[in-house]
Amino acid sequence: MSYCSAIETMSGDKKALHKAYHDKLYGFPIHDDNELFCRLILEINQAGLSWETILKKEASFRKAYHNFNIKKIASYTEADIQRLLADAGIIRNKLKVNAAIENAKTILTLQKEYGSFEKWLERHAAHTKDEWVKLFKKTFRFTGGEIVNEFLMSIGYLHGAHTEDCLIYKKVLKAKPVWNRR
Repeated sequence: MSYCSAIETMSGDKKALHKAYHDKLYGFPIHDDNELFCRLILEINQAGLSWETILKKEASFRKAYHNFNIKKIASYTEADIQRLLADAGIIRNKLKVNAAIENAKTILTLQKEYGSFEKWLERHAAHTKDEWVKLFKKTFRFTGGEIVNEFLMSIGYLHGAHTEDCLIYKKVLKAKPVWNRR
C-alpha cells in the first residue's frame, strides 16, 4: 500500500500541503452545510488555476468569506463584493465572487425545502456524473463538468478521489454512509 501517485511524485512543501488535504479531507464525507459550501466555492475558484493555489489561499478565503457562513454570504451587498474584489488573499474574479453569493442564496432555498444542503445532495446520490452535472448547471452558478466532478469526488459522492491501493482509500470508504460505499 502507498499513497495516490500524485502525492508520491511531489516533494517538500508542495507534498506537505497536498498530503494534508489528501489524507484528512479529500473524498471524506462532509456533514456541515457551511463546509460543503466551502468546498463548492473552493472548487469554483480553482477553475483555471492549480489546486495548490487554492490550498495556499484557503485561510484567506475563510476570513474573506466569513468562514463560509451561508447566511452571511447570501446577504452580501455591493460593498462586500468590492471588498472581496480588492482582497489579494483570494481569487479576485467577479464571476466567481458573484457565484458564491448567488449559490449561497440557492443553498438557503435548498435548506428550506430539503432540511439541509447535505440532504439535497443525498436525495440525488444515485445520479451518474452526467446527471449531477446537469443538475448542478441547472441549480448553481459557475458549475461546469470539471467543477462538479471534483466537488463530488472531494466530498465522497463520486468515485475516484483515491486509488484502491492508496493508504487513505479504506479510511474514506469506512467514513462513507452505507448507501454510498462503492
